Amino acid sequence: MQRDQLADFLRRRREAIRPAEVGLADSPRRRTAGLRREEVAMLAGMSVDYVVRLEQGRSSQPSTQLLGALARALRLSDDERDHLFHLAGHRPPPADGVARLARAGLMRMLNLLGDTPAMVLSDLSEVLAQNRAALLLTGDHTGFSGDRRYVVYRWFTEPASRATYPSEEHDHQTRQLVADLRAVAGRRSGDPVVEGLVDRLQAASADFRRLWAEHEVAVRRADRKTVLHARVGRLTMDCETLVTPDQGQQLLVLTPADAETRERLELLLVLGIEEFPSGSTVK
Repeated sequence: MQRDQLADFLRRRREAIRPAEVGLADSPRRRTAGLRREEVAMLAGMSVDYVVRLEQGRSSQPSTQLLGALARALRLSDDERDHLFHLAGHRPPPADGVARLARAGLMRMLNLLGDTPAMVLSDLSEVLAQNRAALLLTGDHTGFSGDRRYVVYRWFTEPASRATYPSEEHDHQTRQLVADLRAVAGRRSGDPVVEGLVDRLQAASADFRRLWAEHEVAVRRADRKTVLHARVGRLTMDCETLVTPDQGQQLLVLTPADAETRERLELLLVLGIEEFPSGSTVK
């Protein structure tokens, strides 16, 4: 671990980011160039004291999970993220791990969307990042581990994950999830991560086995979904998906499909965060 170099790199990256790039209010009265340490700590989900110790070269070796959170908070590029891991004495994540860190460009777009719900997902349907509006709409879905981090896995193995949607839409969403995974499996042929997920899904769910055998393929780019929200009721959302050139990650943007939904979403943004059912998301 190269403590001094790590400290210098983190400090310089923090000072290079404008607050507006991460969705924070900017002001001419700010005395700090770039972000404050408190803001980095908030964005990365860690203590301010630990950020201070990292920047002063006094910290213990950070974990790979913590480094991933810092990379997202500081909007690091792929090369910068790998450099961060090397300085901290870790190997950069392998291909699957890299895909699990939301790309800097998508994070900037995510924050620019403001009150429009949006999230960054991997091609295997793992939610990598959400803006505040998406958190309010669907709850936080970035903290799952193992196979539970994949929307498609929770959908077939945890019935509660479907509670956010009306029952009449379940069949449509089920087929979409399987058809999208089929497209990924074809594109990433021979990838043990994809093959392992498919094998475990087939072992866990008879419904998945049946639909997988039908070999339907469809990459989702636009759709309309209904969200049943505990506080504001039924919201009909148009979903638009923007995909990176290598198709490894996607930005999912959700906009109200009608005036009533727009009013309910505006109310939700005012009401703020409350308890959400675990395991549900929009995809």
